[in-house]
Amino acid sequence: METFRTLIETLSLLVLPLLIVGFPLYGLLRRVPVYEAFVEGAREGFDVAVRIIPYLVAILFAIGMFRASGAMDFLIELLRPVLSPLRIPPEVLPMAILRPLTGSGSAAVVLDLIRQYGEDSLIVKIAAVMFGSTETTFYVLVVYFGAVNITKTRHAVPAGLIADVAAMLMAIYLVQWLFA
Repeated sequence: METFRTLIETLSLLVLPLLIVGFPLYGLLRRVPVYEAFVEGAREGFDVAVRIIPYLVAILFAIGMFRASGAMDFLIELLRPVLSPLRIPPEVLPMAILRPLTGSGSAAVVLDLIRQYGEDSLIVKIAAVMFGSTETTFYVLVVYFGAVNITKTRHAVPAGLIADVAAMLMAIYLVQWLFA
């Protein structure tokens, strides 16, 4: 078990530097004008951002209202008796609810949990793994589908949410298995 943990820690230290160096090197080997491609992509990204601002404002407003109204705290307390026997810490429920909606809101949840429980607590580790292994499903759908004016999402929403739920449950049980 200790060898596995050491391997994971070593790989996690190498992933980001390899990506930062690897993509430009791959582009250079393929004779792609890397800088020009980056600038063109940044320009297109800015145009998309301008088009989706109204949708993002609506999502952030709804999330802010949900948290400020106390509905989140009420929901946590309501589900505590159901989640506890399943070994799901109710404290990570805000992450499970907000992560499919917003990256910044879920990052704020992780920061709140760090302040409340400390960075080495099991709850924070679970929330951090959830943050890294799930996607902001609705945000992504708004950005990508809104960028190309797709209005019928068909199976994208259910598929994204099923993947998020699976990743969240795996995060809970794997972190408990590795660190509890």
